[in-house]
Amino acid sequence: MSEIPSADQEGIDSVRMTWNNWPRTKVEASKCVIPLAASISPIRSNPEIPTLPYLPLRCKTCTSIMNCFSRVDFTAKIWICPFCYQRNHFPPHYSMISETNLPAELYSQYTTIEYTIGDKNQNPVGEFDVKSAFVFVLDTCMIEEEFEYAKSEVKRAIGLLPENAMVGFVSFGTQVQVHELGFSDMSKVYVFRGTKEISKDQIMEQLGIGGAGRRNVPGGAVGVGGYQQQRGMPMQNSGVTRFLLPASDCEFTLNSLLDELQPDQWPVAPGSRASRCTGVALSVAAGLLGACLPRTGARIVALVGGPCTEGPGTIISKDMSDPVRSHKDLDKDAAPYFKKAVKFYDSLAKQLVSQGHVLDLFASALDQVGVAEMKVAVERTGGLVVLSESFGHSVFKDSFKRVFENGEQSLGLCFNGTLEINCSKDIKIQGIIGHCTSLEKKGPSVADTVIVKKSNAPGSANPQLYLQFLTSYQNPEGLTLLRVTTVTRRWVDSSVSSEELVQGFDQETAAVVMARLTSLKMESEEGFDATRWLDPKSHPPLSQFVQVFNNSPDETAYFRMLLNRENITNAAVMIQPSLISYSFNSLPQPVLLDVASIGADRILLLDSYFSVVIFHGMTIAQWRNLGYQNQPEHQKALCDNVLVIIYAPRFLAELPSTKTLVLSILSLTSAPQPSLWKAFAQLLQTPKEDAQTIIHERFPVPRLVVCDQHGSQARFLLAKLNPSATYNNANEMAAGSDIIFTDDVSLQVFFEHLQRLAVQS
Repeated sequence: MSEIPSADQEGIDSVRMTWNNWPRTKVEASKCVIPLAASISPIRSNPEIPTLPYLPLRCKTCTSIMNCFSRVDFTAKIWICPFCYQRNHFPPHYSMISETNLPAELYSQYTTIEYTIGDKNQNPVGEFDVKSAFVFVLDTCMIEEEFEYAKSEVKRAIGLLPENAMVGFVSFGTQVQVHELGFSDMSKVYVFRGTKEISKDQIMEQLGIGGAGRRNVPGGAVGVGGYQQQRGMPMQNSGVTRFLLPASDCEFTLNSLLDELQPDQWPVAPGSRASRCTGVALSVAAGLLGACLPRTGARIVALVGGPCTEGPGTIISKDMSDPVRSHKDLDKDAAPYFKKAVKFYDSLAKQLVSQGHVLDLFASALDQVGVAEMKVAVERTGGLVVLSESFGHSVFKDSFKRVFENGEQSLGLCFNGTLEINCSKDIKIQGIIGHCTSLEKKGPSVADTVIVKKSNAPGSANPQLYLQFLTSYQNPEGLTLLRVTTVTRRWVDSSVSSEELVQGFDQETAAVVMARLTSLKMESEEGFDATRWLDPKSHPPLSQFVQVFNNSPDETAYFRMLLNRENITNAAVMIQPSLISYSFNSLPQPVLLDVASIGADRILLLDSYFSVVIFHGMTIAQWRNLGYQNQPEHQKALCDNVLVIIYAPRFLAELPSTKTLVLSILSLTSAPQPSLWKAFAQLLQTPKEDAQTIIHERFPVPRLVVCDQHGSQARFLLAKLNPSATYNNANEMAAGSDIIFTDDVSLQVFFEHLQRLAVQS
């Protein structure tokens, strides 16, 4: 692997801010074009974070937790809260505290620490101790090949689940089928019509679970779902024992069920789309989990292969002549199903949030499936989303596997997370952007319209400000943890000198924050003009998230969801892809994201987050095709004076075909010396290893594209490069370089235009 530095800029706290020195007054803050913002990855894994087996100490006034910034009076056994300056007494079990005997939470290096605030989640239902649950929702309206791919991946996922993880299964097409896994003697299915919305109570009643499914039985016995309950027996939640079973108990049953499951058998008229009731299927799965396992960590894993055309959540009619909505349709309010579908998924999101459950969406199709409509439900529940072309594509298969496998590749999925923020009294929180939903709590730290509200008397102010992030969550083992991250920054008086303020500016974080804020405004504010609102100099890099040209609403929603979900480092790669050059002449090094970086004797590695491209220059590609990398070092097959003729038509006319060696590049070049063959093999291998490292660490798994200069797939690289060389100035290009066929202006021309405007104004 190449020696390219990749320092962890987020550290143990996983917190980065746009401004690391904050202006003292509201007036000074208003002069900062980039807002005061913090980005945090609340449960990012870090081996340096200690876990304490006891409960934290809270301030009796502001409820913030004691931390390494708290002042301690060891004689009086008192600690002073840095947020509200309240003096708090230590409890008796801290009686031995001293300057040489500190608890871990007071060590200066532990700005982030975890507390065990509950035993393993004890949620006994019948004979099971439920810690987590997964309900797979599988679309059956697919062609046979795609359907087999999807079934195969579901089988593999079930095999990777912990033995005690509860598993349920729902399939849907024209109708919704809930499979009773606890009835192993034969296949038993409950069918729901896909044409109308079904309430949670109706779902519980039809499945015979929960209070809605109970009715009195003659003789005083209690019936659950029609089954007689004997007197004296403890009431059990029959839904868990019937529809949700541990993975170890139902793996064989589920595999047999999937083997027998066929694509949707309802006939599809010529020129029509299949009847697909995605909305009803997700609603039924949510109702099933809500009745069986409320407030227990659970995920709905939906595999969707096409657009919803039936019932609530419909995004398009069944008539194939009606195209799926585009951005232009949304702008003109010409998408008749869009708002109604969004409203449905918004209500579904509220239900899932109240139950403590998550919706994960895996969409694989050549056409749109409704990600734009389902976005609200996935984001508000903190779910995962993967968009790919096929269930057989590596983007889906590898990403889906990562969700369920253990070890280093594990995503470490957690459940029932809540995030609360405490801050110094002069700071107010305006809002949050990301995969979460508001707790709707009001308090002194919650702003109405302002972000920072300070007095104009800097002399009396504390020079430090404090922020504390409290994240409570259930880990995969069922243990409830509280992660406490406390950070401090300095107030500066920018009215005297702005130098300190500028020194604390994080431009990478600022770019990501502006991209997220712009995306949010484009979605929530009608008629919002991002080009006018943004600083023009920051607009070109944000085009993937700001400009929707050549992207469908589903793709745009997908890009924005991942932009909001990822940390600053990964989000910055989405905005500004990285380009690494590999050659004989130097170590791997970053190069400009410009068409001028292309060279015949170079290999380029592009990381745009969603795709990783290995691009071979034309000379490198020809040597590889001749197999020079496979030649043994001792073989002296070529003489030093042998020339390889590269695509040059004037030479082809003069030489007999039997003496011509055509490799299809631009100029004459010497074949590599035998001593370089081993180095050439290593040159080819290094970018592959670096690409695999990137893929190994990322979710969703990016598309890997291996291409050659002038090849058809070279477009994946050229589309990301600055067009400094186009067909308009092709005569100025160097030998072995490339051009981009576009009328777009280059970055240089763009800045020259900005300079002229600045001078004129």
